This record gives sequence, structure tokens and C-alpha cells, in this order.
Amino acid sequence: MKIGYARVSTQDQRLELQLDALTQHGCGQIFREKKSGKSKERPELEKMISQLRSGDTVVVWKLDRLGRSLRDLIDLVAEFKERGVEFVSLQDGINTATPTGRFTFNIFASLAEFEREIIRERTNAGLSSAKARGRKGGRPAGLSKSALEKAKSAKILFESGTKTVEEIAKILGIGRTTCYRYIQSARETE
Repeated sequence: MKIGYARVSTQDQRLELQLDALTQHGCGQIFREKKSGKSKERPELEKMISQLRSGDTVVVWKLDRLGRSLRDLIDLVAEFKERGVEFVSLQDGINTATPTGRFTFNIFASLAEFEREIIRERTNAGLSSAKARGRKGGRPAGLSKSALEKAKSAKILFESGTKTVEEIAKILGIGRTTCYRYIQSARETE
């Protein structure tokens, strides 16, 4: 069975162009998503994947409609392959049921792996260089100026005995655990 997946990034965008192309290609079922590709939650995609059976073909209008990134796309297509499901991208001319389609997709996979390796090498070189100059990575220790002000306020309210930690947290717009941490930090900076 040919199963279509159509996605637009915002509620204002329209799916018609993709839906028409998927219908013309013979998709018996089309999953429609109105979510950004960067969104980690794509319920229609997850629903589609859960219903896939060996012998199905997932069809998209264009590659960027399916994956958040090239790596995400490659992972999804690898998952399809493991399930015995083929993949077709109409605008990109990719069909993993054909040797040419598999070849094209494997080139994309190789480029993605190459890109990841280069990024890893650059990151490690930068960290080594910074370490050699005595720089440490990570966030600076301590609280920001605004957090320090809240910590001082929390300490004053707590030590006055007029408010509970829950009430102080609510007044300052922070969580109870953060309130305890702020009170402790304010005591340590005295």
C-alpha cells in the first residue's frame, strides 16, 4: 500500500499541493501534519510509522517534508528499510525500490556521515585549543544578576518567617527546589 505523509510548518500554510501530488501518485492513505520540522513531537508521523507493514511504500512530496535534518531523514528511511517498507520522494526523484534510488539515498547518507565527522573534528580541535590556553568550557559558576536578586529576596522572606517556601517560590515565579537553592546561595554569598 502507498502511504503518503504531508507536512507544513505552520497553521497558516496549506497542504493542498502535497495532498494533490500524493493522491495522483496513488496513495491510499495520507497522514497530514501541521508542525514545524524542528518540533520533536510529530504525532501523525509517529502514527504512520506505527501502522507500517512490510511491503508498504511511504511517499512524500519532498525530502524536507519528512525529516527534521538529513540525519533524521536517514534514520527514518533506515527504519523503513528494517520494516520492509520502501520510500519515495516525488520532487527529488528518489525511490528506494530502484537501484538508482537506493544509490542516490546512500550518497545523502554518506554526506551526512562526513558532515558529522567534520563537525566532531572541529569541535575537538577547538576544545583542545581553548584548553591549551587555560580556558574552561561550560556555564560560568554562580547565579546571574537577576537570579542573585531573587535569591536575596528569597532569603529575606524566608528568614523573616512570614512566608513558606512554597509562597516565596510563587511570589518570585520559581520552583520550590530552585527557591531552596537560591536561599542557600544567598547565604553562601554573605
